[in-house]
Amino acid sequence: MSAFTWPPEPSASASFDPSGAGEQVPAAVLVPLFLAGEQPKPHVVLTRRRADLRRHAGEISFPGGRRDAEDASLTDTALREAEEEIGLMRSQVSLLGELPPTSTFATGYVIHPFVGTIPADLAWKPSVREVDTVLELSLDAVRAGRTRTNIERRGFTFETDAYIVDEQVIWGATARILEHLLERLTPLDAGGRLALTASA
Repeated sequence: MSAFTWPPEPSASASFDPSGAGEQVPAAVLVPLFLAGEQPKPHVVLTRRRADLRRHAGEISFPGGRRDAEDASLTDTALREAEEEIGLMRSQVSLLGELPPTSTFATGYVIHPFVGTIPADLAWKPSVREVDTVLELSLDAVRAGRTRTNIERRGFTFETDAYIVDEQVIWGATARILEHLLERLTPLDAGGRLALTASA
C-alpha cells in the first residue's frame, strides 16, 4: 500500500475516531534522494499508482505502507516497501534521518518518512500490481511548483496545497512530506553530500 490520501475508504473511516482518541495505524515511507546533472542537484523519487486500481488510482506517493508484524522497526517497513514497489534494494540506501510524522486525519494513519540517498541512474523495477511509473523529479522543480489547486475525488471538489511538476499533481500527505523535506534539506556540503538539519 503506497497511498494515504483523502478521501478515505469506508472501511478505514469507520474505525477512525476524529476526536483523536482512537489509535492511529503506524506506517512508513522512504523518501529516496539522488544527485544528478552537470552541476549535481538533488532529485527525489516518487511513484504514480496505476490508473486501474480501486483505491487512490493515479495518485503520486512515496514508496511505503503500513507496518507489518514481521517488520523490526518502521525503518524496516520503509525499506521493505521500497524494495517491493520499485525494486530498490535496501543495500542501495544510505539513511539520512527521519522527517516529522504526518497524519492522514481521515484514514487514521500516522506516516513516518525516512530520507535516504541512493545512487543515480538506477534501473527501476516497479510493482506490476501497484505502480504505473517511477518519477524522478528535481527538487528545484518541486519547490518552484508549489501552489494551491482544486482536487476532485468521489464527487467532492476541494482546494488544497499541492506541488505541480511536469503536469504531475502532488497533494495530500505526500505534499506535506515534501514540504518538510524542503524545510530540512541542507545545501550540499563541501564533499557534495546531502544532509538534514536537526528537527526543531
